[in-house]
Amino acid sequence: MSQVFILQNQDGYFLSKQKEWLDGRDASVLYRSPHRDEALNQMVEVNSKDYTQRISIVDCQLSEKRHPILDPDSLPEPKIELPEEQTEAQSNVPEEKGEASNAEVNANEMASND
Repeated sequence: MSQVFILQNQDGYFLSKQKEWLDGRDASVLYRSPHRDEALNQMVEVNSKDYTQRISIVDCQLSEKRHPILDPDSLPEPKIELPEEQTEAQSNVPEEKGEASNAEVNANEMASND
């Protein structure tokens, strides 16, 4: 086994080869470098695009398949991304009874002004 360096942010997510933050459950898609200075350069590049990230370099061993070996207990909760239809449907949830929407309030005001 040999050693590689990967990048992890403050939320516990790992940088992928496509420069996305993933939970690390599929180690084959994670960014890795055999050299610490290359990982440091990648960290600076990613951090320059989003300065709110607090990124650290993590050294880990490689499996026989040459994928980083990560401790399953230290992995963050998986990200759950809702499809666009669900997020739009959730934003169109009817309001509770007794609360008038802005459109209803505006329509009532216009009607009373006539």
